[in-house]
Amino acid sequence: MSNSQHPVAHRIERAAGDGTRLLATVMCLPLVDGIFPALVLAGALSGVLGVLEIGLLIFGGSATVAVILAELDGTPRENARSVLAIGLLLVPLAAFEAALAPTIAGLVDLAVFERFAAVVILAVAARTASARVGEILPRPAAIIGLGLLASVDLAGAQFVTTVDAGLVARAAAAAGSGVVFAVAVAWFGPRLRESVELDRFRFGSAVALGVFSLSLLGVVPADGPFALSVLCVTGLFALNPGGESQGERERVGRPTADRSTDGAESGNSDAGTEVETGTDADADADVGGGVAIDNTGDAEEQRRFEDRAPWL
Repeated sequence: MSNSQHPVAHRIERAAGDGTRLLATVMCLPLVDGIFPALVLAGALSGVLGVLEIGLLIFGGSATVAVILAELDGTPRENARSVLAIGLLLVPLAAFEAALAPTIAGLVDLAVFERFAAVVILAVAARTASARVGEILPRPAAIIGLGLLASVDLAGAQFVTTVDAGLVARAAAAAGSGVVFAVAVAWFGPRLRESVELDRFRFGSAVALGVFSLSLLGVVPADGPFALSVLCVTGLFALNPGGESQGERERVGRPTADRSTDGAESGNSDAGTEVETGTDADADADVGGGVAIDNTGDAEEQRRFEDRAPWL
C-alpha cells in the first residue's frame, strides 16, 4: 500500500485489488469471518456505548482508515459515494445476522462463548499491530468455530424463532456508525493524508481493541468508555500536521546533489579554460568567476538549509 503497510488490509489487497473492492472487503470482513455475530452473541450491543465501540473499532477500524487514505484515488465526493454504496450492503447484512442471533444463542452456553469472543478480539488486535504475529495466530473464523464447539449446550438447547427488534436496530446502528465514520474519513481525506500518521493510528487502534476485549472478559468495566477513550487519544497522537511527506523530503534533498554535480562540472570547465588559454589574465578571470559562483552556491545552500526540517 502506498501510505501504510497495514497487515490486515495489505493481505486483503493482494486478493481484492481495486480500492473500492478492497474497502468493501475490509468493512464486510467482520460479517464474513464471524467477528460481528460473536460480539452480538456476547452481548456487546447491549447499549449505546457498545454500538459506538463496535461501529468505530470493528467496522471503521484502522484497516478501513488505511484503505480510504491510501487506496481511494478519487475526489472526496466520489470516495464518499463509494463508502455509502458499501454501507447500503453492510447495514442490512448486519441487521440480518443480528436477527439470527437469538436462534444461535438458544443452542450455546453464552458464558463460555463470551470468552471466545474476547479472544477473537485480542487476536484481531494482535494481527493489527504486527503482521508477523498475525501469521502465527489462528484466523478469527477458526477461533469462533472452536468457541461454538466448546459452548454448544445440547441439553439446554432451545430453538428460538422470534426476532429481537431492538437488537436488530442496534446492530444496524453499529454498522451505520462505522459507515458514517468511513464517510467522514473519505470526505476529509486530502487533509488527513497530510496530517495523519497511519502507523500511529494503527497501533493505537490495536490497543483500543485490546481494551475492548478486556471489557468483554470483565477485566475492565464494561459500562465505561475506555476503548473509545483510547481511540480518541489515538486519533490525537496520530495527528502530525507539521510533518513532511517522503516526496517533499526527496524534493528538498535533490537540489543539493544537483548543485554538487553542477559545481564539479563548472570546476572542471574552469580548469580546462585555464589550460587552454594559458594567460594570467584569463586565469584571474576564471578564478574570480569561480569565486562568484561559489558565493552564489553558498548563499543558495544557506537559504535551502534554513528551509529544511530540523531532522534534515
